[in-house]
Order: sequence, then structure tokens, then C-alpha cells
Amino acid sequence: MARRKGVTDKAPLLSESEEIDGYNAYADLACQIKCQFTTTLLPSATQKRMDEGAEVLYDVVGVFVIAFDTHAGNMVEWWTPEDLPVSGIEFKAMASGAHRVHTDFSYFKRGNLYGLSCFENMKVDNEEERGARMKSVGVLAKSYALLHLYMPFLQEQVRHLLEKPGSYNELLQFYLKWRGPPTLQPELQIERPYKTICDGMHSMEITHPAGCFSQFMNYFGEKIFLLWKFALLRKRVLFFSPPPIGVVCYRVYCTSTLVAHVYPDMETCLCPPNFYVNVTDIDVLAGQTAYVACTTEKIFESKPTLFDIFVDQQNLETSSPANRKLMELSVADKLKYSHLLELRSKCQPLMVNHDTDESWFTGFFMAQNTQLFKELFEVSKSADKLWTEEHMKRVGLDPSGDRQFLSELVERYGIDIVLITDSACCPA
Repeated sequence: MARRKGVTDKAPLLSESEEIDGYNAYADLACQIKCQFTTTLLPSATQKRMDEGAEVLYDVVGVFVIAFDTHAGNMVEWWTPEDLPVSGIEFKAMASGAHRVHTDFSYFKRGNLYGLSCFENMKVDNEEERGARMKSVGVLAKSYALLHLYMPFLQEQVRHLLEKPGSYNELLQFYLKWRGPPTLQPELQIERPYKTICDGMHSMEITHPAGCFSQFMNYFGEKIFLLWKFALLRKRVLFFSPPPIGVVCYRVYCTSTLVAHVYPDMETCLCPPNFYVNVTDIDVLAGQTAYVACTTEKIFESKPTLFDIFVDQQNLETSSPANRKLMELSVADKLKYSHLLELRSKCQPLMVNHDTDESWFTGFFMAQNTQLFKELFEVSKSADKLWTEEHMKRVGLDPSGDRQFLSELVERYGIDIVLITDSACCPA
């Protein structure tokens, strides 16, 4: 809980020309870490692991085929194993409005499982199908971390099934090859926390498609630091876009990784991704206090109780006055974005293919978040618990413009500090 000593309305204390104390150090660290992994984490190494059948890849729970029927709508055409829970999955694997695009894909969450489906719309000379045959082929797994590795196969299979309906043998063989072992009982599951930034970088390096973070950064620009704040505050972030929805699923993933950290004794997933959602998920979303998701259904915009921030293309919207104050870029946000641009230009030339290794991005935010939590918890354990403007600068925050963000942050995580300004003291 934050307690405030002194309140001031003065202009930001950090000018655009000032450096953020300590910031360059961990920005450089992010680049150094990235360089250490250039020989071990290239996509070829990832593919080799998949080809060799590394244990981590045996996480497939099931595969399925969704078809669009002109009379019944979306329907589950085929699935394996027989006990796979497929009821309702037809609305997850074939996004609302998909008939308007030729190809698409979607990531989604279903209970404790994650899915990836690939969609294609093929023209046919068939009155019964009204000139179009639409299918999605998907996979359910225990984690979303490696789903993108299955995408080429799924894209190949959806085309195959459009041309030769009923040919499921290759899907069955895929499942038999990559199916995971039975899920452990909760008391037997072991989660190894990250111990170092290098551990965290190694884990994240194989979880995203090439170019994902660069495209995210180019699309939102400085606003990624607004998304960072909402994600770190564990708020409900909902992206909207008409189909295709696949690229928006990547924005969901990128937002969830903005809050990666390696601080001990804290859960590693601070902003869980729900990926694609639709009206059938309204009850689930209503019961969640933190998530990041995307939808193709505009009706969600009229239900502000389901989200804290609604991201329509590049526009960030909220109906909450308190959240609206968090949507103003601070001087520190602009400085951090400038540092991020510099880091990209510094690190990317070291790679043969710039899009294949983006640990400069993940390392930047991992270092940022770890430093922030480290400073906050150290102050909370001190005798006076005083958090000063120097602390704000040290963790890359604007002493004035980011005060509300910090206040909400310590409340959210139960960190007991006393906020200080250079004006006279007054009650919190």
C-alpha cells in the first residue's frame, strides 16, 4: 500500500533532455544478453529441437477440424482423441466474420488449454455450399509457447481438407507423434521460476514468430508504454479488429510479454493472454480481473464493464476517469521509447536476419520490470519506506507524470512504501 508524503501539481521534473538514472545500464544489459544467445537460439536450433522430438514439444492434447455449414453454421467436423472437449470450440477456431477473408489464423484459450487454428476460404462451383467452402484446422496444447511451430502444418492441412474432404490420416499421425503425456496432478506439477535474466531470455526466445515484436513496436509506437502500464497493473485489455484476427493475436501476445520479469518470489505471468474471444466468452470475461484478449465483435465496445481499456486499431479507449489519466504519455515514456529505438538499431545489425532474434525487445522490458520491482521491494523493506523522486528516475518513471501509475502499482501488488515529493507533507 502506498502512503504519500507531500503532493505537488508542478510540471514534470524530468525534461526530455535528461537521462533516466541507471536506465542506460539495463538497456545495454538487454543488448548484451541478446548477443550472448545469437549462437544458441536461432530458429534453426528451435526447428532442430522439434525435429528431434525434444520433450518440451510433447504437449499436444488434441487436433480438430471445423467446417462452415450453410444451414448449421460453424460445426465440429472431426477431432481426436474421442474424449477431447470440443463443444463450443467451433466459435473459437473460426472467428466471427471470417467469411470476409481468404485466410486467417487464431490463437485462443479454452479452460486450461491453448489452441491455434488455421482458416481458409476456398471458392467452389457448388450450389449446396453457395460457392464457398470454409474450414479451420486446429490444435489444442497445454501451453501457447510453441503453438506457432505447428502453423505450417495446420495451414497445409486446411488446404488439403478443402481439396480432399474427409482425409484425416495426416492429422491423426500428427497427434500420435506430438501428443503429450497425461497431465500431472496439481500437487505433482513443478514450475521452475526464472533465476536470472538469461533464464528468462532463453525461455522467451522460442515463444514468438519472427518479427512479432518489431511489428508491434512499429504499429503502436510510443503507445506501447501505455499498454505496458495497463498490463503491469493487471488490468483488462481488449483489442478489437475486423478479420483477419491472426495479427491481433500477436498483439495480445506481445502485450502479455511487456510485463516479463525475473524478480524472485513473484509469479512470472502477470498478464495472462486469453487471445481470441467472442460473445460466448462474456461470462468468463466478467469473472476475470486481469486479462489481455482480442475480438472481431464490435458489440464488446458497448459493454465497458468487461474491460478497462478497449484498443480499436491504434486507438486506446476507456470509460473510466481513473484509467483515462493513465492514458497520457509521460516524458519518461517518450524517453524510454527513444531508448528502445536506439537499442533496436544497436542490436539488430549484429544478426544476419534481423527478424529472427528480438531479444533486444524482450530483454529491454524484462530488465525494466525487474529493476522496478527490485527497487520497490527494497524500499518497502527499509526502515523508513521512503520512495523519492530519485527512485522514480532510477526506475525510468516520471516523478510527476507517472505518480498515479506508481501509486496504483504498489496498491495492486501490496507493496508498502511512502511516496515523497519535495513539497510540504500532507496526508495521503
